[in-house]
Amino acid sequence: MSFSPNSPIVCNLPRVTIVGAGRVGSTLAQRIAEKNLADVVLLDIIAGMPQGLALDLMEARGIEIHNRQIIGTNNYADTSGSQIVVITAGLPRKPGMSRDDLLKTNAKIVVEAAKNAIAHSPNAIFIVVTNPLDVMTYLAWQATGLPRDRIMGMAGVLDSARFETFIALELGVLPADVKAMVLGSHGDLMVPLSRYATVNGIPITELLDAATIERLIERTRNGGAEIVELMQTGGAFFAPASATSVMVESILLNQSRLLPVAAYLQGEYGLEDVVIGVPCRLGCGGIESVLELTLSDEEREGLHTSAQSVRQNIERSQEILANKNNS
Repeated sequence: MSFSPNSPIVCNLPRVTIVGAGRVGSTLAQRIAEKNLADVVLLDIIAGMPQGLALDLMEARGIEIHNRQIIGTNNYADTSGSQIVVITAGLPRKPGMSRDDLLKTNAKIVVEAAKNAIAHSPNAIFIVVTNPLDVMTYLAWQATGLPRDRIMGMAGVLDSARFETFIALELGVLPADVKAMVLGSHGDLMVPLSRYATVNGIPITELLDAATIERLIERTRNGGAEIVELMQTGGAFFAPASATSVMVESILLNQSRLLPVAAYLQGEYGLEDVVIGVPCRLGCGGIESVLELTLSDEEREGLHTSAQSVRQNIERSQEILANKNNS
């Protein structure tokens, strides 16, 4: 008995390119494929590595019950026609390093990745994950010339998830019942909003005292560094990949989810020409809108302080890139 299939029908399935096949990138590829969201192109400069990871993920398809294609490549031409491009490429943090310490090395990597990717997928929406996140998103925005609705950074979803985790651990409740919002830069100056944190609708201010809440806020601000210090050989990748996949899902499925993301601001919150974490609706066009929350004077001051730090690092990064171009 022979099986002779008809000529295959070619369908335009959604495609997501991930630039950088390290731990975050490869885990994100797994999340996207196993959620059956899109075909994935995993790109890296290291010959053979993305190809090997893609083959490994392909061999798991029957077990995980999905039929998404995963391609590994070193060539940007293979990323052509992507709906979403995620940039995770760059050096990770090491113990004792801040996210800003990565500025010099990662600025050039992100700019080159953004330019190469947009050349092959001019209609794509870009999500930047490389640290320092807010600065790298701004540089990618400049490099691509994209409107602000089509470029964003992954930070607030991860930081909010960490805040939610620490609240859940403190109270011994189900993490899914905890909702929180973190604004500002992806770093020590992030602004966790305790007033907007709830457990099944109950404000945490009704469940925890002020000293405990402040301790959880500080742990959230140092959430990434805590993992780096524990691991010694790298940083977080499971939670960052999950946070990014939520953004990808909201865009591809047009869910219009309200999520905190690093966005280019044009007057919102009294800020202009800076990328900073704020709540946004994410749909098929990217950032559909920016939601302006009513902030206390202290929260607003914290957000502006965070933005000023990002601006200073943007200026530093631009000087670094200019010097490299002139050398």
